[in-house]
Amino acid sequence: MNSLRSALVILLLAVGTVGVAQAQPATPDAAAPDTAAAPTTATGAPRAANEYPPNPFIFYRGNVVLDNDRILIGDATVSAPRKGYYFSLGKLVPIFAIFFLWCWSTRWADSDSQSLKVRPQFWMTNILLGGLLGFLLVVTMPSFLLGFVLLIAGYGGTIGSYIYERNQKVPDSAKVMTPQHIRNVVIRTLAKYGINIGSGTVKEQAVGPPIIFIGKSKEGGRSKSVESSRGYMSAKELVYDAILRRATDIHLEPKEDEMSVRLRIDGVMYPTEPFDPAVGQNVVNIIKVLSAMDITEKRKPQDGSFRAEMDFREIDFRVATQGTRFGEKMVMRILDQSNSVSSLAQLGMRKQIQDSLKTVISQPHGLFLTCGPTGAGKSTTLYAALAEIDSYQRNIITIEDPIEYKMETVTQIEINNKAGQTFAGSLRSVLRQDPDVVMIGEIRDAETALIACQAANTGHMVFSTVHANETFSALYRMMDLGVEPFMLSSSLSAILGQRLARRLCNDCKVPYKPKPEFLKKANLPANKIENFYKPPTTPEGQCPTCGGLGYKGRIGVYELLELSERMRDMIRDSAAITQIKAEARKNGMLYMREEGLRLVVKGVTSVDEMLRVVK
Repeated sequence: MNSLRSALVILLLAVGTVGVAQAQPATPDAAAPDTAAAPTTATGAPRAANEYPPNPFIFYRGNVVLDNDRILIGDATVSAPRKGYYFSLGKLVPIFAIFFLWCWSTRWADSDSQSLKVRPQFWMTNILLGGLLGFLLVVTMPSFLLGFVLLIAGYGGTIGSYIYERNQKVPDSAKVMTPQHIRNVVIRTLAKYGINIGSGTVKEQAVGPPIIFIGKSKEGGRSKSVESSRGYMSAKELVYDAILRRATDIHLEPKEDEMSVRLRIDGVMYPTEPFDPAVGQNVVNIIKVLSAMDITEKRKPQDGSFRAEMDFREIDFRVATQGTRFGEKMVMRILDQSNSVSSLAQLGMRKQIQDSLKTVISQPHGLFLTCGPTGAGKSTTLYAALAEIDSYQRNIITIEDPIEYKMETVTQIEINNKAGQTFAGSLRSVLRQDPDVVMIGEIRDAETALIACQAANTGHMVFSTVHANETFSALYRMMDLGVEPFMLSSSLSAILGQRLARRLCNDCKVPYKPKPEFLKKANLPANKIENFYKPPTTPEGQCPTCGGLGYKGRIGVYELLELSERMRDMIRDSAAITQIKAEARKNGMLYMREEGLRLVVKGVTSVDEMLRVVK
C-alpha cells in the first residue's frame, strides 16, 4: 500500500511538470501571467535570481549628475542619475583658499603681535576663534552663500581689526594693507619674474634683497644720495644675509688685501665671505652715510645708528667705527624687535628662580641688579622684568645708553654724553617725575650707584645692571664704587647672575654616554643618567634647521642671590664673602655651574658649551 502511494505521488509530480512546460508561450509576444514573467533590471535586462529588484525611489548620496542612460520606473521612462562626489568642488576651492590664507595670516599675526607687543594673546584668540567659527558655519549651514559670507566676516573682521590696531602703533613705512603697501608688494612680486612697473624709485627698491635702508641723513625718510653708489647693493646683501642667519653683530675688519667679514651668531664669531678692499670701503662709507657719520674722519672713533625695513618690520642698527692699522673697522649691532623677549617665562630659567624673581619685582621698593659680562643678556632680563609690571597703573621710566628695544606705555630716556646728559644727572631728574619703577641701563660710577641706592631707600623700585662675573662679586663691586655697607644692605633686594649658552639643535644633536669620571666629579648619579648630547662632529650633510652649526638659539644660565635678614646683617657688618656664600647655600641657592649641569642633563646644551660660558 505504501509503495502504491509513493508511485502515485511521483506520477502526479511528473504530469504537473510537463503541464507547466507546455503552458509557456512560444514567442515573447504571447500573453503570460505577470507572476510568471522573467525578472528584469531597471534597464530591462534579465535579472539573476539572486539580485534585488530595482528601487522605485531613486536616491544617491553625493552630487547627482544626469546621464544619457534611460531607465523604466513603472510606466515612466526617466534619465538615470550617476553617483557624484560628496562635496562640490566648485565650493571647496574658495573654502580651501580662505583656509590656507587664514593659516598664513594667523602665523604672521602671531609673530607680528609678539614683536610689536600689541596684545598678542587677545588677538590670537580672536583670530583663531573667528576663523574656526566661520569654517564651522560654512560647512553646516544650508545656504552656502550665507555661510561663505559669515566665513569672510569671521576671518576678515578679526584680522582686519588687528591690522588696524597694529598700524596705529607703527610708522607709516611699516603699515600693512595700505594702498602704498599693496602697491609695493605687487611691484616686488612682479619684479621677481622680470616684470618691472611703476616709477624708477620703485624699480630700484625692487632690485636686490627685499630690504630697504632708512638713514638719518635725509629728513623724514631713507637716504637717497647713496642708493646709486657702488657699495649700496653689497651693503644690502651683507645686512640681509646677516639677519637671515640670526646674527646679532656684523664685524667689518680691514686687512692688508681684503675687508674680512665676521658675524656673531648665538654669541660665537663665524667668518663669512670677505670683500675686496675697494668694495669693502664703499660698504663702510654707505653705512656711515646712513648713520649720519663723518665719512672723511677715519681715525677717531664714531658711533651712530640707522634703520632698515624688512618683511614689514623695522630693524634698528647701532654702528661704531674705530681706526686700525689697515683702515677703519666697523661693528654693527642688530637690534631686531621681533627677537625680543616679552616675559620672564621666555628666558628659560628654573621655575623656582622665576617665582622668586617675580616676588622681587613686585616689591614696592628696593634695588634689583643683574650681573654678567658683555653680551650675557642683562638688558633682556630687565626688559622682561619690566614687562611683568602693569605699566598702566605704575609709572615706569628707563634711562638707557642707547635705547635697545621700544616699550609701549614706558617712558624711555636715552643718554647723550655730548650734550652733558649722564646717568647720574638723568636719574636725579627722573626722581622728580614721580616714578614707581626706574630702570638704569648700567651702574658705572660711584655717583650713579649712590643715587640708585638712595632711590631704592626712598620708596622706588630700581632695576639696573653691573659688570661682574657672579652675584657675590657684584655685591662687593657696589661697595668698591663707594656705597656704604649699611646703605647697600637696606636697599638691595636681589642680584641675578647670568650667562647665555647655546641651545643644541633638536634635529641633529647626537647622544653619547658620559664618562663615569666626569659624572663623579660633577656629583651626578651615574645610574640615573643615560645620555648626554653634543653637536654632530662632521659638517657633511648640513642640517637645514641650524645651517650645520649644531646649535640654534640660546638659553640663560642663572644664579639668584636673594637677600635674607641674616644676610643683610652680615653685609652691614662687612662679613667675609665665604660667610655670605655659606648663608646663601643654607637658603637653597644653586650656583651657576649647577644650573648649567641641569641644562646638560636635560639635553638642552652640551658639556663643552656649558664649560665655555660658565667657569
